[in-house]
Amino acid sequence: MSKNKKTSVLFVCMGNICRSPTAEGIFRHLAAEKNLADLFITDSAGTHAYHVGEPPDHRAQETAQARGIDLSDLKGRKVTVADFDKFDYILAMDKDNYAILDEMCPPERKGQLKLFLDFAEDLDVDEVPDPYYGGTKGFEKVFDMLEQASRGLIAHIQNK
Repeated sequence: MSKNKKTSVLFVCMGNICRSPTAEGIFRHLAAEKNLADLFITDSAGTHAYHVGEPPDHRAQETAQARGIDLSDLKGRKVTVADFDKFDYILAMDKDNYAILDEMCPPERKGQLKLFLDFAEDLDVDEVPDPYYGGTKGFEKVFDMLEQASRGLIAHIQNK
């Protein structure tokens, strides 16, 4: 990890109200716990503009809050082509959103685009399921997956 430049990370799901803001909140929290918060710039976005300007889903916020993480400062936005110039890592929550991002991604930026769960070594899945239409247990399961991937991403960046 470069000593001079902050590492920028964009978390992306479909609507930017469940998975990606939760991932951003968890990542920020874990970085702060390790006294690394000043080394990162984070954001989250959606591939669709369904929830632009809205806060994260109340169930995502409640799940995060129960684990000491506040998502209330986050607001939904749609990913843009300019994001590929702004972020070192653009992390899709699933293959559908990865495909949308891949379609938008300038050829010279393809290396920045990854599935977020690629950083969760102990999980045998590569997609974060969308908990939107499920119950509370789905949000808890997603939180655990995102936490594991966030820990892996921080370790990956520290080891670069």
